[in-house]
Amino acid sequence: MRPAIRAYLDGPGYVYAERPEAIAARHGFERVARLGSNENPFGPSPAAIEAASRALSEAHRYPDDSMSALRAALSTRYGEYPWVVGNGMDGIIETILRVFCEAGDRVVVSTPTFSFYGIAARGQGARVVTVPRGPGFGVEPDAFASACRGARVAFLCTPNNPTGTATPVDDVRAIAESCGDCLLFLDNAYVDFSDRDYAPLLSGCDNLVIGRTFSKLYGLAGFRVGYAQVPEWLLSAYTRAATPFFGLSSVSAAAAVGALGDEEHVNRTRRHVAAWRERIARDCPFPCHPSEANFLLVDVTPYTSDAAVAALAQEGVLVRSCRSFPDLADHHLRVSIGADWENERFLAAARSLFDRVPPA
Repeated sequence: MRPAIRAYLDGPGYVYAERPEAIAARHGFERVARLGSNENPFGPSPAAIEAASRALSEAHRYPDDSMSALRAALSTRYGEYPWVVGNGMDGIIETILRVFCEAGDRVVVSTPTFSFYGIAARGQGARVVTVPRGPGFGVEPDAFASACRGARVAFLCTPNNPTGTATPVDDVRAIAESCGDCLLFLDNAYVDFSDRDYAPLLSGCDNLVIGRTFSKLYGLAGFRVGYAQVPEWLLSAYTRAATPFFGLSSVSAAAAVGALGDEEHVNRTRRHVAAWRERIARDCPFPCHPSEANFLLVDVTPYTSDAAVAALAQEGVLVRSCRSFPDLADHHLRVSIGADWENERFLAAARSLFDRVPPA
């Protein structure tokens, strides 16, 4: 007899972009423009690589159980907050849900957005309630806060994945102040590409957690390092609920410390993203939604998401179909800002696809 697998796993799991190697082999390209996963085209900082290499000599030892060096580096870079770290922001999300949620509890998610919030909440036995965004993919603060009352945790991504839209700081404050005893998890994975600063909200909103990541601006996606600013009262419970050593390797932690010290690398990335985000929005023949992230949401009507992805793959361009995002119409692509040649190839392929639009 085999034990029964939980029913929530009958639904779809996290949807990944196709591997670039598969596209290269299928269509005969030596290299593929990798614009499907919001990665940093410049890779890790040399300082991060050097720090990780040094840490390898001690990889037979368990990491520092408090991650004190990384938390101190975060305080130096971003300010004296209670910091927690995890195995990607995914690990932080799972830990937060372990702290607050039991079977049957309600978790609220602003959609369309990152699917892992719902997957992780259901894994904890919670009931997920989605609140669709309004026109232009903006969050309606009153409606969202109303849905949050009585819930245990709510997830709000800003700038949002996959739309790129950012929620005004005052709107986030209004939600946090009026959602009762619900914990508001603010996903700031892409905030480094925006001019907005949500950190000051922590001093007045005792139910707010701000999650961030080293995967985007710092180019450490393969190291899986997430971090978050939490209220002081939550720090002890979070630490007890976390995977031992926060689920983070000593090599990854060292790479993150090294990355925090290389301001030139991150400034280069910011400038590159801002310049190309503007150019792609201007030159792409399909409409692009305004974005404050390192990607653009592209409306490829009359094509479906998957049809456009397949057509672009034939031109050696990998982008993300948005068909799997709840509450998002099936005619959108998410296109990351890549290296110069990748962005140029996307624009050429998009023009070719647009020229083949069937007449109305």
